[in-house]
Amino acid sequence: MDNGSAGQEPPEQNFDDLREAPRFSLIIRSAKLVCESGEYLCVVRDISATGARLRLFHEPPPERHVFLELSNGDRHVMERVWVADGHAGFRIAQPIDVNVFLVEPSPFPKRPIRLRIQRPAVLTVGGVRHPATLIDLSQKGARITADCHLAVFQQIVLDIPGIGAIPAKVRWRGKGGYGLVLEHTFRLDDLASFAFDLQNSGTSTEPPHTNPGGLRGLG
Repeated sequence: MDNGSAGQEPPEQNFDDLREAPRFSLIIRSAKLVCESGEYLCVVRDISATGARLRLFHEPPPERHVFLELSNGDRHVMERVWVADGHAGFRIAQPIDVNVFLVEPSPFPKRPIRLRIQRPAVLTVGGVRHPATLIDLSQKGARITADCHLAVFQQIVLDIPGIGAIPAKVRWRGKGGYGLVLEHTFRLDDLASFAFDLQNSGTSTEPPHTNPGGLRGLG
């Protein structure tokens, strides 16, 4: 059993301020880190009012100061204080209500974490290929924009460079583009790795995030 505390440095280093708040251990809660370099999947394993321990699926984002965003959209500003064995400890800037964190209250049904990743893609519709742009991606779905007309429930194939061809069905359409349901669900660790590679390949169509919610001012 892992004896690390939420947001606490491994035992050989001293972060007494992170040990003051009681922790909830062995939580498994999907979330994402949001920073200027992109959005990255993670799993919250320990949480307290002042710190969190996260399971990462790749090297941590380059920024020390990040947002932790939950599936209900709640965000918490955090500072990374240690990284070890696929986990990272973070200090939470403003103490949180742990019970509210665990419940994740929302007026909307809970849905998988979506990563906002703008990348060029290709649609194949009836054997014809069309350029498209990926807007966001989750384990079970995606949002795209495309110049071609797609009907609700239409079967297509979405080809994302770096990931490959994914059979999908159009779930909705609107001003924000098209929502797709993927026929093959991503494993969380696979999606996390794909997203990390996509956002660090240096070929995105625009910068992933510029100062989200004042993040640049955190130092």
